[in-house]
Amino acid sequence: MEAAKVKDMEAQAHEEPLLNDKQDRQSSLQQAISQTFKSAAHLANLLPTGTVLVFQILSPIFTNQGQCDAVNRTMEGGLLALCGMSCLLLSFTDSFRDAKGNVRYGLATTKGLWVIDGTAGPPPEEAAAYKIKFIDFMHGFMSLFVFAAVALFDQNVVSCFYPIPSKQTEEVLRSLPVGIGVISSMLFVVFPTTRHGIGFPLSSK
Repeated sequence: MEAAKVKDMEAQAHEEPLLNDKQDRQSSLQQAISQTFKSAAHLANLLPTGTVLVFQILSPIFTNQGQCDAVNRTMEGGLLALCGMSCLLLSFTDSFRDAKGNVRYGLATTKGLWVIDGTAGPPPEEAAAYKIKFIDFMHGFMSLFVFAAVALFDQNVVSCFYPIPSKQTEEVLRSLPVGIGVISSMLFVVFPTTRHGIGFPLSSK
């Protein structure tokens, strides 16, 4: 009896480190997944709301939850291209309130704001503030890069285009979106935009 008890105690002592290692690996994996979702959510706040919503709804469908064939890849590639162009173009939109307090949206031009619904634009004395500027191009391309980072954080997208990535590819896919996110976030802070375009929070004015 005593020999059996000793064997049981030795077996338990041998199993405990294995269980601890397994729990540590699961904990690290859970932390990595949690950090990925937090990073993607933070970056998504820098993009037009509608574009991000369309991507989040359609991407799992188009990628078949990451199990892609040629048709899925074509559809997902088209979705990524359209959403990327949307992020770029919507960076050149702005809004203002007309005399009745209604919000009007327009596209920034060299002369001012071209109102999308064809109504009168902002007053002439305010039109100059809506002219297209160099920083608009900067924000447009930064938004495009940020969307690329958000897409790379999406495991369905990664599994669709890189079902069996090499070790080097895994390292790039893991580090590239983080690098893009950090640099873009810093640039957005250093060079803030004053525009309140389509998909962005409205101005109180």
